[in-house]
Amino acid sequence: MKARILLLVIFLTVSFWYATSKANWRVARLLHPIGDTGRMWSEPIETRAAGYSSDENNNIEIYKTAHQATVNITSIVYTEDFFFRVYPSEGSGSGFLINADGQILTNRHVVRGSNKLTVTLADHKQYAARVLGMDSQNDLALIQISASRKLPFLRLGSAENLQVGQKVLAIGNPFGLQGTLTTGVVSSLGRSLRSENGTLENMIQTDAAINPGNSGGPLLDSKGDVIGINTAIYGAQTADGQGGSIGIGFAMPITRAKAMLEDFRTRGFVSRPFLGIEALPVRGDLAEELGYNAAGGLLIQRVQRGSAAEQAGLHGPTRVVYVGNYQLGIGGDLIVAIDDRPVGSDDTIQKVLAMKHAGDIMRLTILRNGNTQTIPVKLGAAPPETQ
Repeated sequence: MKARILLLVIFLTVSFWYATSKANWRVARLLHPIGDTGRMWSEPIETRAAGYSSDENNNIEIYKTAHQATVNITSIVYTEDFFFRVYPSEGSGSGFLINADGQILTNRHVVRGSNKLTVTLADHKQYAARVLGMDSQNDLALIQISASRKLPFLRLGSAENLQVGQKVLAIGNPFGLQGTLTTGVVSSLGRSLRSENGTLENMIQTDAAINPGNSGGPLLDSKGDVIGINTAIYGAQTADGQGGSIGIGFAMPITRAKAMLEDFRTRGFVSRPFLGIEALPVRGDLAEELGYNAAGGLLIQRVQRGSAAEQAGLHGPTRVVYVGNYQLGIGGDLIVAIDDRPVGSDDTIQKVLAMKHAGDIMRLTILRNGNTQTIPVKLGAAPPETQ
């Protein structure tokens, strides 16, 4: 029994000596996994993740410059209610400065009928504005503010070589939220959109979010140049009549605005091209009864005295017939093509005029007395549009 106790004491002594002097075990080493468990989450290493992607940097740089030149436009319109009481109603939209002297491009529907216009800049300073000119065919307006300093402005780019899929950025004040940026792509080109003044032609379609209040704001390319003016959306109407973006928005190409600006620069006012005729579509059975082929065209009903059409020698009707309960002037020129393109719809003349301005040539191919001829018409200028 004593021998066993002695052997146990010797074993424990040797083991203690080995553990403390040979194996080099330390308490700190044993506890190391407990003292250095690490964080319970992961995060980017700051020195490697401080930057943004090239696309993000592009968005940021464009916004820093462009939002300084994008403005909020508030319009006050006085209207009468059922009891002839006059009350003010307020609307808002966007616009953007095109030069340092305070000229601003926007949509006509943003400023139309306004009794008072107020422009708020990005620095929240407010200025009274006045309308310099409007173009109802393209829903454009040019307004002016007077500031005691030079103002930031945007470069006008080109809409001639746009490609479906290229990046675009929209800046404006949707629902009064000033300086809002949205991004997207060109979804389609050459869209037609019905408006209260006819058809807006060759519109740019984009999926960049455009909402009420964005109207009149700039649509920019990846260089920060203006390629369009945000104009309209397709969207569901809410109970208060407001619509929201569903990814289908439209912008007027900047080309139209450039034509309007050139008109203002050379004439001192904005003029719309004016042909000076009234015409009705005739096709199918009616066209054949009148002696034309079924394709028909636009039959001139009236040529306005002193107009570009009269000066070019277009002929109106020589007599009147009744078709059902309607009068139809016949014997005049039948327009079958405009600028060498066949007349395809009832509003072909309006569509072509929307792409032109005063002084341009419109080539009309007509049928007169059974003969086809092409007449060049130098478009006149309609009287300046008022609010």
